[in-house]
Amino acid sequence: MMRRLLLPFLVFLGAVLMAGMARAQTCSFSVTDVNFGNVDTLSGAAVDATGSVSVTCRALLAPVLPVRVCLNLNAGSGGATSGTRQMRNAANAPLNYNFFQDAARQTPWGSREQPALGNPVALIFNTLLLGIPQTQTATIYGRVLPSQQSTATGFYTSAFSGAQVTFNYVASLLLPANCSNVTQNTIRPPFMVQANVVPNCSVTAQNIDFGSHGVLDTAADAAGRLDVTCTPGTAYTVALDNGLTGTGPTARRMTLGGQAVVYGLYKDTARSQPWGSSGSQLLSGSGTGATQSVSVYGRVPAQPTPGPGTYTDTVVVTVTY
Repeated sequence: MMRRLLLPFLVFLGAVLMAGMARAQTCSFSVTDVNFGNVDTLSGAAVDATGSVSVTCRALLAPVLPVRVCLNLNAGSGGATSGTRQMRNAANAPLNYNFFQDAARQTPWGSREQPALGNPVALIFNTLLLGIPQTQTATIYGRVLPSQQSTATGFYTSAFSGAQVTFNYVASLLLPANCSNVTQNTIRPPFMVQANVVPNCSVTAQNIDFGSHGVLDTAADAAGRLDVTCTPGTAYTVALDNGLTGTGPTARRMTLGGQAVVYGLYKDTARSQPWGSSGSQLLSGSGTGATQSVSVYGRVPAQPTPGPGTYTDTVVVTVTY
């Protein structure tokens, strides 16, 4: 009879111990927002920012054995595609980003519920002494991913609340529990991720070479190119100044010493639309995130021929957006 009673007693005692462990400690959590600020996607570079999770655990009745804390971060309200989280703008367009566990942004931070995003962060609190709380901080290393030049400008967000945040903790009898099995004591502190994709433009220019001419008794034509790249939806204008000594779009001057060759720059192949620095002389466009090539048409009209030599001028290109 004594042997028959021994096993049920031990099972009951173990259940009492486990119930007591569950009530013997408490943990609290706070999370800061991850704010990427102004993001220039046109550069094609990654943009980094950080947030933090602060965890404080304390013993309630008596010293507690090691406590495992599991920090699960799911996709957020912006969702995720193929393991990449996304923020969304007002038009529901995506901006790709991710969370990492390390400053090198090599180890993704995910959850037991969405392992495609990575593993949860696991913390361990060793023996908690009564009346002495312990605090640990885990840094959220965020990165807006590179090569997103086609992303439209605007404000992007993703909310982490409810099921998107699952923080759990549990005490262990011997070895700390594995986070894939820890579901006890769920806490869901909310936070936000945000970024502002700002408009930007860049421009490069190809020189215009009119070549060699004996006398300037007929018009000489040549063309160059501007490569303009602006964030999608960004309206821009391109202005060309009058050069170093010119007095107008069709009265620019290539010079050599005190002599000059007059020339003009135009927006069209017929050389009927002068390209200057104000009003209708400007070239207008809208960015797509891709490089837009624009031809610059030059003409040296017939004129008295100055002395032989190489004549040059410098024209400043200004993109306003």
